[in-house]
Amino acid sequence: MKISIVVPAFNEERLLGESLAQIKNAARAFTPLGWEWELIVCDNNSTDKTAEIARANGAHVVFEPINQIARARNCGAAAASGDWIIFVDADSHPSADLFADAANAIQSGKYIAGGTIMRMDEKIPFAPRMVVHLWNLASRWQKLLAGSFIFCDTEVFRKIGGFNNELFCAEELELSQRLKKFAKQNGKRLIILYKHPLVTSARKMRLYSAREHLSMLFKMIFNSRRVMRSREQAHLWYDGRR
Repeated sequence: MKISIVVPAFNEERLLGESLAQIKNAARAFTPLGWEWELIVCDNNSTDKTAEIARANGAHVVFEPINQIARARNCGAAAASGDWIIFVDADSHPSADLFADAANAIQSGKYIAGGTIMRMDEKIPFAPRMVVHLWNLASRWQKLLAGSFIFCDTEVFRKIGGFNNELFCAEELELSQRLKKFAKQNGKRLIILYKHPLVTSARKMRLYSAREHLSMLFKMIFNSRRVMRSREQAHLWYDGRR
């Protein structure tokens, strides 16, 4: 068994080094199983030292010139040689326990893909804390994958066409629906791990005001199609604030 760990990264010089260190430490969970693993970073047209930092940390670096998270993940996946792919965001820290849980799910043979619940890396206000809590509940209930951590059978991922390159946000939710359909047709399932949550950055809570978050929420509720298909409308993901 070989695992490909894919990290999409756009101007992540501040956080990428620590994230890759955490990912490599977590990957030691594969050693007792005799599994191989590789680390791939997709430089999504960065203008900082993202690619340099990735190479210094032993990652194989690929380049995607179009600044779009779906394309970055797909570019990294195209270079993957593993039987399974684990997508981890550049601002997230998986633990060895989380990787071990994913390995157990893979070994069971019951699942084609999975994700995990999340917790923030710092204390956040009550309202966003409740949003994270509600997301975790919805994720487990509806088997919705958070883009910050997804593991998927490589053959299945490629067979269904990977992430939708027309979407600039919520691409992981659209992928979740296609994966669930494929799983049902093939007698398999998706799983959301919950014992060891992914630790991910709360920086968006700091970088954007409550007003900006509410504005984005209303746009997603009332005109989600337009937001999902426009880089300008999905600016919280693309305006470069770090």
